[in-house]
Amino acid sequence: MIEYMLDRRGQRTGLAGVILAVLLSFMGLEARANDNVIPPALPEPVSNNAVAEITLEGVQYVMSFMGIGPGKTFQDIRRGAWLWTSQSGEWTKFPDVPVDQGRLASVAVGINNRILLFGGYTVAADGAEVSTPEVFMIDIHQQTYERLTDMPVPVDDTVALPYANRYVYLVSGWHDAGNVNEVQRYDTWNDTWSAATAFPGVPVFGHAGGIVGDTMIVAGGVGVIGETDGKREFGAIDQAFKGTINPANADEIEWQSLPPTQGTNRYRMAATGDARENRVFFAGGTERPYNFSGIGYDGEPAEPTGAVFAFDLEEDRWILFDQIDRPPSMDHRGLLRLPDGALITIGGMGPNQQVMNRITVVDVFSR
Repeated sequence: MIEYMLDRRGQRTGLAGVILAVLLSFMGLEARANDNVIPPALPEPVSNNAVAEITLEGVQYVMSFMGIGPGKTFQDIRRGAWLWTSQSGEWTKFPDVPVDQGRLASVAVGINNRILLFGGYTVAADGAEVSTPEVFMIDIHQQTYERLTDMPVPVDDTVALPYANRYVYLVSGWHDAGNVNEVQRYDTWNDTWSAATAFPGVPVFGHAGGIVGDTMIVAGGVGVIGETDGKREFGAIDQAFKGTINPANADEIEWQSLPPTQGTNRYRMAATGDARENRVFFAGGTERPYNFSGIGYDGEPAEPTGAVFAFDLEEDRWILFDQIDRPPSMDHRGLLRLPDGALITIGGMGPNQQVMNRITVVDVFSR
């Protein structure tokens, strides 16, 4: 039962706010009062979808690409895409990504007034998985995809971080048969790739991170922790790193190990950097590694968390948001920012590995 909601200053709202919250909940939306414009639920449930946003001439554009549907089999992996604008307030079907079959664990970023989509992996009927190298630039107005120079090392389940409105870093991730420690830097101005300072931690996939200014924070993910009867064993890796980019040479990153905190051993969290708060935020995820079905490698179901935490770059410490009552979710590829500063996740998996179409607001600003 909803008694009241909090606005961004932590004040109670009136009956109108309660009615708005109830109406939005029927639309599949977890909402706060005093939001400007919040996307409604996606027209279809999807998880492990790449997400990104950009704002052009005062209009925000939010996109969701590919991912997996409620059946959670190789046949449910999608090529489709959706576009939402703050001008229309509605989702519209965008042309499918021009690949021969659907992708999981792709990543997307908004940078330099464009959206870029990177990699992912395919799953065959026999279960064979292949990391894919494609990079696409999306023209939102013409609704087209332009293929750019492929990744030197095709990776999926990586972290993509935009820098200086020019570069995108792909940090670690999975390549065909194992995790890699490469940090690949893409130059959007010249359509070229270079190798940046390697990731110093245990190579992982399904980790999360964000960037503010010259500083990136990367945490969590899954690595190989051993082998039994010739089969690799996967486990959540409790690690976090700060990477400081040298502005004079963008291939140089000074890495520093951070003390883990509650949540840094999670898998497929949503994360983003927020320059206004000078923090990198993390939300959701799970402690049990799984492939794409939501069932753990150990045969046990993975269950999501609603936890939210952040690394404060000014205070150089972790912040735990214990009071946030966020519905649990996992299987995310990014955390997006709305014009008023609210953070949202799009789709993902909820309890009992349910694939969702929900837009969930992560309210870290009224605390």
